[in-house]
Amino acid sequence: MAHDHAHDIDAMGDRRLGWAIAINMLLTVAQVIGGIVSGSLSLIADALHNFSDAASLLIAWVARRIGRQPPDSFKTFGYKRAEVIAALINLVTLVIVGLYLVYEAVWRMVEPQVIEGWTVVIVASIALIIDIATAVLTYSMSRHSINIRAAFLHNVSDALASVGVIVAGSLILLYDWYWTDTALTLLIAGYVLYQAASLLPKTIHILMQGAPEDIALEDVIDAMERVKGVEGIHHVHLWQLDEHSNSVEAHVVIRDYSETEKIKTALKNELRKRFAITHSTLEFETDRCSDAESP
Repeated sequence: MAHDHAHDIDAMGDRRLGWAIAINMLLTVAQVIGGIVSGSLSLIADALHNFSDAASLLIAWVARRIGRQPPDSFKTFGYKRAEVIAALINLVTLVIVGLYLVYEAVWRMVEPQVIEGWTVVIVASIALIIDIATAVLTYSMSRHSINIRAAFLHNVSDALASVGVIVAGSLILLYDWYWTDTALTLLIAGYVLYQAASLLPKTIHILMQGAPEDIALEDVIDAMERVKGVEGIHHVHLWQLDEHSNSVEAHVVIRDYSETEKIKTALKNELRKRFAITHSTLEFETDRCSDAESP
């Protein structure tokens, strides 16, 4: 019954993501057309930013489905890292989009163009409504998934960008301040690059099998050595399989092999309780073995 309930929740989440992807893709097309017709670079910039959001949602949707596949003989650790790999692809794309927007904005300073303010305001207003609708679709899911939460916050930032585009269009209509369009484009590009720069190190860290940022290796060793019957810990490796799963492997020195199972259970419970380490590989050895291995 619990499995069926989880399956229903996953299916509902997939449908919500599907709707969010569809409306954001339609919005992107509408913004690009509106930007070309009006001559507004900031509207096209917002469209590219919105497209990156739709791509992020699509990546999350695909990764959720792939990540639910169980381990097999080909992928013995499972498919959970599909989401991390997809995130890396998306972040690299964000960097390319951000740099392109900066290039276009600087070129507009050299060759200014006339912009249709009303088209900008109308299309950006439609974008704002769709951004809010997408946020509503993904809000409940964002409370339980860090990746969906990132997509949700990204969508909220899109809503703020749409507000900025509306303001720029209004200033063009009222005061002919065409420079506001270029300035807003640079702001959007800067925000896109900032997001990519802040998330890329964490993504690469996971792919490089780095230790969890909130867990110190010294604390893990200290906690393990405090377990009754443990004489020492060495050859310790701590890494993240994905953003939710922490793993550790270590050599455990004990005095008596007859206590192995008891000590192993105590160690695994301590690792799970204190550090949320759900996968641990422990190799046990006696003092004599440890001394023999020492140079």
